[in-house]
Parts: sequence; C-alpha cells; structure tokens
Amino acid sequence: MPNENKHDQLGVVTEGSFSAGLTVRLSTDSAEELQVGSFVVLEGDRNRYFSLVNDLQLRATDPGVVADPPIGSSFVRRALQGIHTYSAAIVRPSLVLEDSANLAGDPQAKAVRTIPGHFTVLRKAREQDFDHVFGQESRERFSLGSPIAMDGVMVPIDLVKLIERSNGIFGQTGTGKSVLTRLVLFGLIRSNLASSLIFDMHDEYANAKADKPNIPGLKDFFGSSEIKVFSLGTKSTTAYHLQIGMNQIQPEDIELLRDELDLSDTFSATTYLLERQYGDKWLSRLLEMDGAAAQEFCAHSGAHQGAVDALKRKLLYLEKCDYVRPAASSSTIEDILQHLLGGRHVIIQFGSHSRLRDYMLVANILTRRIHEEYIERATKASGNGKYGAGRPLVVVLEEAHKFLNPTAAKQSIFGTIAREMRKFGVSLLVVDQRPSGIDSEVLSQLGTRISGLLADESDIGAVLAGTGDRSAMRSMLASLEPSRQCLIVGHAIPMPMILHTREYGHGLKSLLDEKQRDAEIGMDLMRSKRRQAKIG
Repeated sequence: MPNENKHDQLGVVTEGSFSAGLTVRLSTDSAEELQVGSFVVLEGDRNRYFSLVNDLQLRATDPGVVADPPIGSSFVRRALQGIHTYSAAIVRPSLVLEDSANLAGDPQAKAVRTIPGHFTVLRKAREQDFDHVFGQESRERFSLGSPIAMDGVMVPIDLVKLIERSNGIFGQTGTGKSVLTRLVLFGLIRSNLASSLIFDMHDEYANAKADKPNIPGLKDFFGSSEIKVFSLGTKSTTAYHLQIGMNQIQPEDIELLRDELDLSDTFSATTYLLERQYGDKWLSRLLEMDGAAAQEFCAHSGAHQGAVDALKRKLLYLEKCDYVRPAASSSTIEDILQHLLGGRHVIIQFGSHSRLRDYMLVANILTRRIHEEYIERATKASGNGKYGAGRPLVVVLEEAHKFLNPTAAKQSIFGTIAREMRKFGVSLLVVDQRPSGIDSEVLSQLGTRISGLLADESDIGAVLAGTGDRSAMRSMLASLEPSRQCLIVGHAIPMPMILHTREYGHGLKSLLDEKQRDAEIGMDLMRSKRRQAKIG
C-alpha cells in the first residue's frame, strides 16, 4: 500500500505478536514525537491497521554500549543513535480496514483478527483516518475533544450508543469531572435523543456562577424552554420548588442512609415493622410517638423500644428540613415527569441542602417514583407491540459510590437501573472520584467510561475492569495530565482514546446555531412536502 507522505513515517515493525502487541523501531527524528496513547496507523500490504501506542522503550543492539555509556561526549552519543541505540514503540492494532481499492462503497473498520508483516510502515494518523474510524461531528455524534498533539482534529462519541447503556465519568478531585459531565450533557441536550434528570449537588449545572462567569450553565445555553430547574425548599429564587412528604419516604430510603446516620441492622428492621403497622404514615407516626405510644407499638409489633427511641432521634432532623412536609401530593413529581416525557431536561438544585444525606434521600425518592412510571409505560407499550417505546431518560448522579456500593446497590433504585441496562428506557450517568467504591456488578454494566487522572490503584483497576488489554490501558490512564485530558473506552467509541478535552464555554454556542439551522431546514422540507401533497 503506497505511502502518501514519507514525512508521516515513524518507523517499521520488527517483531511482535497478536496478544502482546507489535514492536516498531522508530526513526531517529520521530522518537520524541510519540506519546503513550497516540493514535497511529500501520500500512500493511492489504490492510490498514488503526492502532494505539501502548508503550515507548529505549533499546540497544550492543549491551556494551549501555554498560559503558559515553557520558562526556555528545559526538559519540549522536554517532551511536539510530545504529547501536534506538527507540521503539509497542503498538497494539485495534481496528483494521481492508484496502478500499478492492472494495465497493465505503468499507467499515472492523475488529482486528490478524497482524501485518515485518517491516510494515508505521505512520502518523491523518485527519481522514480519524474521520473513517470515529466519523464526523453531527447531531448524533459529539466531540469531547481532540487527540493528544492533534488539536485541529475532533473525535466524536456516538450519542445513540451512549444512551443505550449506563455510563460513568471518573477522575480524582480537580481533574475536571464536572466539565466533562457538562460537555456530555451539552451534546445530549443538543442531540434531542433523550431527556436528562440531573441531581446537581453543588448547583453547578444550571447557570454560570458569579465567580466563574466564563463557564455558562446548561440553562444559559438552551434557555428555560428546554431546561427546567427545581430547587429544594422554599428559599430559592427558582420558579419551581420541590417538596418531599413523609408519606413518600420508604424504609428503603432510610436504609440507603445507613452510613450517613450511623444506623445498625436493628434500626433497619424497625423501619419495616413501622411500615407494616402504619403504612405510608410510618415516619410521621414515629416522629410523633411519646413514651406510651412507643411502648404500645413495641408490645404489638415485637420491636425493641430502645431501637425505636434511637431511630426517632436519628430521624428528627427531617422535621427541621423545609423541603419535608408531613404529607405531600405527587403533583411536583408529576410535573417533573411530564417535563421529561415532553422532551425537556430537569435539574434538581440542592442549595443550602447540600449535605450528602439530603442529596441521597431526595435523589432516591424522586428517581424511584419516575422509574416506576417508566416501567408502567413500557409495560403498557409492550401490550401494543411497542415494548420499551418512549423517550429515553438519562439520570445524572454525583457521588455515585454512596448509592452504588455493594450494600447500597441492593437497596437503591440506582442499582436496579444499572442492572436493567436501560430495559425500561432509563439509564445512569454516574460521576465519581472513587470508582473502586462502586459495586463490581454495577461497574460491569457501564457501557462507556470516561476517566480523568486517577492516582489510587484500586480506582484505576475499577475503571478498567472488564476492558481488554488492561495493562496497556493502565499505562494510558497513568500518563494523563492532571486536567483537561481523559481516557474514553467502551460502547460509544470504536477504540480507546486519550483526548485533550475541548474548552467548555461560550464557543460552544456556534454548535447551537448549527442546530437552529438544521431545524429551520427541516421545517422548510416539511412545508415543501405539504405543498407538494396539496398540489398532488
């Protein structure tokens, strides 16, 4: 296969295997051009192999040279370079494209099942290579950034595939997880492929903050017609206020707060005994109990009075929360549901109620109710031969390990959603700095993982669990810069990639202008079809 540009050549294959990767001897002047995670192309005799650089090595043909290095002579060092000493890259092909000259149409890159021969040329990836593998940015494809050392090229993820399964965004504190999350949400909202329910623990997603005016919120981009903001309590200035009734809180919701409230197994059993006797009024009856009422309940149910008294003390804080009422209708939750089904996106802000126990309680209650509605709608649709029909919903959840650790994943609605793999039209976008705290079964269900730098070995292992060639992926993840770089691997991208994330700011506005133009063109086509139908 001819090379279009010899300046693109980086080296030639000298040895290797399908399982361990190929060793490429690099030319002297290209040794420092490559980075671990770089996207490169091997030009085989019949196939083109799209590949990643897994490792970079220094090698010598004569052990004596490195045993007695020429420290004091730059002339000798230069004379040895490329002859007795050289650099090598370990390259792993990920996709293969058969020679398009022998095929009709536009061939698609496929999974690799073979390797090229000795002395196959390794070259730099060109823009058309990226387009062939990843496609171009469109309504259904959105780019989170550019490959390292190639700022002019955009690598999009497939949003249709993204919403087919639950996904994760990870990274240690300060690596830009919230920016990555906003970028993904910007692409999803712009695409109009799904609705999103965003639990915004720190009020970061709706509007720009006063101290960061150059970082617009989603509502700043899309306006109040597409983004609806609900706030906890009545002190917020937003138009919609979310209140939770004690009659809407179930024992499972309290069980989720086990660590936050320091609850024992005895407390858990007590909540179920209360519900069995008082139904959905169990919590309000508990908080109203005096000593005599508690004794009567214990005598009737077999509960331990010490456990009842202690549980009451633990839950008394709910009476002081202005978003909690003794009883509440489901009208606010119904409003949220109608917005989501109508194609809009809902952000739940917590304001002064940003304690983790408030976040976990409200997120669990609200998601459970909405999920029940989606199940009911999907079940009804299945009776009409349209199982699973309806607008997909993506639930965005921060501090995900609190909801999805091995214990909580069995109690929270989020564990159920992750295991169902969007069977009923609901998927998760989990955001976390401690992926090792998430249940391994839940991690295995995450289709696409987007990760910034992670330092802890257990967190790195958790993010890469279930991926092929984990050792190479580990090297790529460890090579990330502390900010504005991420590794993407999984269902929504054809092969793993390290990206330099695009800037999240007002520059994205041009993409919305394109969306408006596309909408106008679509309306013009519809009008034209109607006119033709009338004429016909």
